[in-house]
Amino acid sequence: MKYLLSQIAAVVGGKFSGTDCEVQSVVTDSRSLTCELGSGPMFVAMCGANHDSHDYIAQMYARGVRAFLTERSVEPLPGCGYVVVGNAIAALQCLAAYHRAQFKGTVVGITGSNGKTVIKEWIAEELPAGMKCYRSPKSYNSQLGVPLSVLMIEGDEQLALIEAGISKPGEMERLERIIRPDVVVFTSIGDAHQENFLNLEQKCNEKMILAHRARTIVYHSYYEPLGRMIAARFAERKLCDAAACPQVPEAVIGNEASRRNAQLVEAFCAAMGYPAPSFSEAPEVAMRLEVKDGINDSVLINDAYNLDLNSLALALDYLHNVALSRRRTLVLSDIAQSGLTDDELYGRVAGMVSRAGIDTLIGIGPKLKRYAALFDCDKEFFASTDECIARIGRRAVAGRAVLLKGAREYRFEKLAHALARKSHTTVLEVDLDAMIHNLNYFRSKLDFRTKLVAMVKAGSYGAGDFEVAQMLQHQGVDYLAVAFADEGVLLRERGITMPIVVLNADADSFDQMIANRLEPEIYSFRSLADFADAVSHAGEIRYPIHLKLDTGMHRLGFMEDEIERLCGELPKLPAVKVASVFSHLNCADMPEEDAYTRAQIARYDRMSAAVAASLPYPVIRHTANSAAIERFPEAQFDMCRLGLGLYGFGWEHNPGLRPVSTLKTRIVQIKRLEAGDAVGYGRAGKLLRPTVTATVPIGYADGLDRHLGCGRWSMRVNGRPAPIVGRVCMDSCMIDVTDIPGVGEGDEAVIFSAEPGNDLETMARVLGTIPYEIMTSVSGRVKRIYLKE
Repeated sequence: MKYLLSQIAAVVGGKFSGTDCEVQSVVTDSRSLTCELGSGPMFVAMCGANHDSHDYIAQMYARGVRAFLTERSVEPLPGCGYVVVGNAIAALQCLAAYHRAQFKGTVVGITGSNGKTVIKEWIAEELPAGMKCYRSPKSYNSQLGVPLSVLMIEGDEQLALIEAGISKPGEMERLERIIRPDVVVFTSIGDAHQENFLNLEQKCNEKMILAHRARTIVYHSYYEPLGRMIAARFAERKLCDAAACPQVPEAVIGNEASRRNAQLVEAFCAAMGYPAPSFSEAPEVAMRLEVKDGINDSVLINDAYNLDLNSLALALDYLHNVALSRRRTLVLSDIAQSGLTDDELYGRVAGMVSRAGIDTLIGIGPKLKRYAALFDCDKEFFASTDECIARIGRRAVAGRAVLLKGAREYRFEKLAHALARKSHTTVLEVDLDAMIHNLNYFRSKLDFRTKLVAMVKAGSYGAGDFEVAQMLQHQGVDYLAVAFADEGVLLRERGITMPIVVLNADADSFDQMIANRLEPEIYSFRSLADFADAVSHAGEIRYPIHLKLDTGMHRLGFMEDEIERLCGELPKLPAVKVASVFSHLNCADMPEEDAYTRAQIARYDRMSAAVAASLPYPVIRHTANSAAIERFPEAQFDMCRLGLGLYGFGWEHNPGLRPVSTLKTRIVQIKRLEAGDAVGYGRAGKLLRPTVTATVPIGYADGLDRHLGCGRWSMRVNGRPAPIVGRVCMDSCMIDVTDIPGVGEGDEAVIFSAEPGNDLETMARVLGTIPYEIMTSVSGRVKRIYLKE
């Protein structure tokens, strides 16, 4: 991409003014490093529902940006150029459509409910040697992501693979105008993102708009009604039904969905005239970046599933967000098929590494070593991944944020395994993108002026502490709330700087809280006096506190008959300043108690207004929790508290929310048993038929409730249910895999996930409890892995 601002203005119908800068990249997030990782960035300022990025233009100017696309006129800065448009996203879509029209290679659009990224990466792996291919980074498949990804096409590629995802009618028409694919690949079709469509047929019709002008269409007739609808609508096109391709044997790829994906890849290669893939196994396609604990107190960021300049820039950006105060190590392999000369390629890489603030570079491959002089940081080079694993020093890893970014042939998964902190086979995967989706879902319910406090107590309801807090800080949440001071101190030690409220603040922790700038919940006159004394002893004044009012739950808080006294005492305490006054709606999720909840809201309004009126400064009022955000808009006040909703669960089942956690393990042993045998303690699992059992290393010490044994719960193995046989043991349990073909030791078993029937809401019904309890019961010995696009 290389355009003058005046050209962009002409293409998008905007008003140009100022210096006619050259634009080579687009930045839409003011917190991103991307503008510093390439030349000629243009910052796109937008007025969102909860933010206005025009406020960050001066900050971007200070970072070297001189080209701006805005939605309103702004005060001009020296040497800058501006394009003013009515709608920035629409303008980017228009610019991307123009850029696509200049591209002479073949464009492949990939859409479907699931498997888009897997198919995209699998196709890229099977392309003929030497073919330069562009593929959209990660899952840049939205109304904003698609134009950003298309604008990254350099122009000399022979093939461009672009994902297209939609969540409601009308969106695909805009994406089709941008992508204009020559070939369309349809992956699976199912219920994902179904909430905005009347039925599956309507969603299929919307998906098929992508093929409006395509010459060739690849699909799998297994997926109905999509297969039937494609055959009827596009009979005159070149149709390639993957069902006609040979089925990959179960012994090679055991998962049915993966075998159908393999057929789609084979059908695509046949349609394009490429050599047929030689499937030996399903490729290890890590679709998303992973964050996990590494050895020697490091944080390990594994983004080694592909490597090009675009994905490297995005990964360095994420390293910057995660590292905070930690030193940064980049482990990087040689880059293949960039289309650039080695001098230009590694010159650009060196500039990116420098501007990203990398302290130590670990290079793997002969080309990086050849260009070692370009890198102005601590550096070490190895010929191979195996040599790196054998010789990498503790100093390059200990206490650092470590990014792994390698081409597939360098097999960085071995390095990731070597650098990860060794722990339990069982892992809890936390989808940070799903959490961001849920955060934005609730933000969409609020007035743009309403603040948010996110509940991260109990290790973010079992999801983990720092990684979730870091994401929320990056997303601009106003406050975090923890249960105890120790939780807040841990976040401070890891670099979290935003305001943190401690909900169970006791006198023994007051000094520690003040030392770490943690803000207490104050719920009684005694706690108020004790904390004011602690603040005075520390030599501070006007320290922020949060007053808890008891409006009916009768757990903690000032009662209504205490408000007059409270209003009289607060002005006499210069040590403290009331930051907020809040209460808790204990029945907001119970429609049968709505009369009580409305009376509670009125009581809170009355009590908090009296407190606010007694103070010579403004205070924040808040009482709405996740359920109240949806059900009681009158309870928004100045701020709302987001708890369970952030993690994917509403007051009732809500398909608009995405569960964030998946608990999984691996099979460690398989046994073939006879009818009449029994399994587990007390011989509780009596077998009525010849049975194949699999032992998995998860038990009640990991948070798997004993009441799920004896067939009450089924894990998922190769996408099929595997009931628990016998009782759940402390550290393991057994599952029935008799009816699941191709199961082997080392295969994955999913305890719970977002999949219907395997989800936490279903498990909670089985146990007669709530998802809260199950989430917070997952043991600390279970390793957390954080996934991010």
